[in-house]
Amino acid sequence: MLYAALIYTPDLDFAEPEIAKEWLPQYAAFRSEADEHVVGGKALAQTATATTVRVLGARGGEVVVSDGPYAETKEALTGFYLLECEDLDEAVALAAKIPGAWHGAIEVRPVADFSAVQSLLTSE
Repeated sequence: MLYAALIYTPDLDFAEPEIAKEWLPQYAAFRSEADEHVVGGKALAQTATATTVRVLGARGGEVVVSDGPYAETKEALTGFYLLECEDLDEAVALAAKIPGAWHGAIEVRPVADFSAVQSLLTSE
């Protein structure tokens, strides 16, 4: 089963040398340890680079675009891993080893599986 491990940490610029020196070796160690389970993932740029898109009303309504993230919080979504695990317990055990868990929080969420309804969508 696939799980998204969403990493919430302080909103840091991992391209800054002093931050990279502190954090990147920790993430490299996690990746090395959990490599057989990690099927994807990336760090995200700082929230200041985000753009929020909303459609007012229904589909086709007015598109409103704003600079920055939707919510202002101490912790921000700073990256994610896509983990292939036997079950939630295994995904949680791996998430506890992600360095962001020591500085913030990791949200573990199953990836939606639409294979059971895919035939309904393609038969129309």
